[in-house]
Amino acid sequence: MAIAREWDGATYDRVSAPMEAMGLEVLGRLELHGDETVVDAGCGSGRITAALLDRLPRGRVMGIDGAPSMIEAARARLGERANLELRVADLCELQLGERADAVFSTATFHWIKDHAGLFARMRQALRDGGQFVAQCGGQGNIRVVREAGVAAGQLEPFAPYLAGWEGPWRYAAPEETEELLRGAGFASVRCWLEPRPVTTDDPTTYYRNIIMGAHLGRLPDELHDQFLDAVFARLEEPAVVPYVRLNIDAVA
Repeated sequence: MAIAREWDGATYDRVSAPMEAMGLEVLGRLELHGDETVVDAGCGSGRITAALLDRLPRGRVMGIDGAPSMIEAARARLGERANLELRVADLCELQLGERADAVFSTATFHWIKDHAGLFARMRQALRDGGQFVAQCGGQGNIRVVREAGVAAGQLEPFAPYLAGWEGPWRYAAPEETEELLRGAGFASVRCWLEPRPVTTDDPTTYYRNIIMGAHLGRLPDELHDQFLDAVFARLEEPAVVPYVRLNIDAVA
């Protein structure tokens, strides 16, 4: 799996408070005694990793991300710790060399189209009976925003770069996700959708670095602001991001 887009880990860290809030709720679903080994799959800049470490005073965290700048930002945030390993790696090719007690992930899996391969790797990373708790964009996620991006992308001067482009995302339904998890060898699975709209006080920065980053990566720098203006013109409330999250609770 190639990285779906380039990330600026430091900027993401500054604007990702909504992701942190949702991620902390997901972390609350993880049942921990404090001595487990947990994989943070798609750890980003380490905001949730820090909270995960707090819950593992006698345990260990392996933070994995495909973007080097995210791992750099996580190292800057978390520093060197004996119970923390941060690694740049492709989740669809992950080789831990051991079996973890749990895999935890937020705001990552929708950037990976091969969910069958992804879930197979997550199962291989877990001991029998291990927990798999995750959340990502699901069916219907940011639908009106994506539609605005498609409409804007058909206009000149953006069309040569964006017309017909399908994007790197996969916003899956619960039923298909449960089927793939069972196929990957998980013994118990439960998936559900959750509408989670968030409001940002700086839509331009938020969209530039999170929502529309993949689009902008295909455009020349001089067209970035113009494209964002074209998207915003098609949205009634650009500050309100209509997230729909896919939740995963499974046991290996």
